[in-house]
Amino acid sequence: MNMWIALVLVAVATVAESCTCGTMKWANCEGTEPSCRCDLLVGNGEKQLLDCNALIPKCFLMKAEMYRAKKNLDTRILGGKPVETAFVDNDGIYDPDCETDGKFKARQCNNTEECWCVNSAGVRRTDKGDKDLKCDKLVETNWVRLQLTHKELTTPLKPANLKAAISDAINKRYKNFNKDMVAEVEYDADASLIVVDVKKQKGDRTNDLTQMAYYMEKDVKVLPLFSNPEKFAPVVGGQMLEMKNILVYYVDEEPPTFTMKNLSGGIIAVIVVVVLAVVAGLLVLFFAKKRQNQRYKKTQQREMEAM
Repeated sequence: MNMWIALVLVAVATVAESCTCGTMKWANCEGTEPSCRCDLLVGNGEKQLLDCNALIPKCFLMKAEMYRAKKNLDTRILGGKPVETAFVDNDGIYDPDCETDGKFKARQCNNTEECWCVNSAGVRRTDKGDKDLKCDKLVETNWVRLQLTHKELTTPLKPANLKAAISDAINKRYKNFNKDMVAEVEYDADASLIVVDVKKQKGDRTNDLTQMAYYMEKDVKVLPLFSNPEKFAPVVGGQMLEMKNILVYYVDEEPPTFTMKNLSGGIIAVIVVVVLAVVAGLLVLFFAKKRQNQRYKKTQQREMEAM
């Protein structure tokens, strides 16, 4: 009897000692609940203290990915514009400079002499320059467009129920994210394409769209950041939607300031050809119209001479 009691006590002690971070599977945790302490190795091996009751700031996550990439550990799988000023993250992962609260610093240099300005998602929104580059403030992303494609379905999807299902799934998966910010959901059945617009009011600094978008990007790209390996999979009419691709567009409170100088040679060549074609077309129209006017005037003179 005493042996059974001892085994039970050992089991209880083992359960009490278990300490994990639900929002970060790479975290190192010590202690017991509720005084569990978790940190994450970032950058060059520094320990970043985590709040596992919330989504981890994207800036800390990117620094952790850089650390893991240097150590040859698993990191991430590389893989229509809502408005003209929307843009995607074409630069990929880098080792960012973070504020103490996890926000990105407005200017990033990636430990090099080349610098650029970023938005609140850490995505470059200006041309690159030297260390004299000025970034006056961190521009907020207030609109995120998520373009998702799902795997084949057994029965056709009912679009009428899609928005509610997407909103509920985002709310449950991403730490009670405010589902009212899911402004619009569109569906193209032929392309298996779902377009989700998530928006907040300009000036809102309470809600962070970019954290949710980053966690979802990881879920869809088969590398969840949560300890729970489940993926983002809304249920519509009793049918689970498994996603296979995602593209994220960012719309900031202020438009980005990219210029022509960093465009690739191929893109510049295409632009030049288009401009030349337009100019040539305008010249052809001009001379054609001029020729018609000349013919008209000559006809009038002949008629006058005959009279």
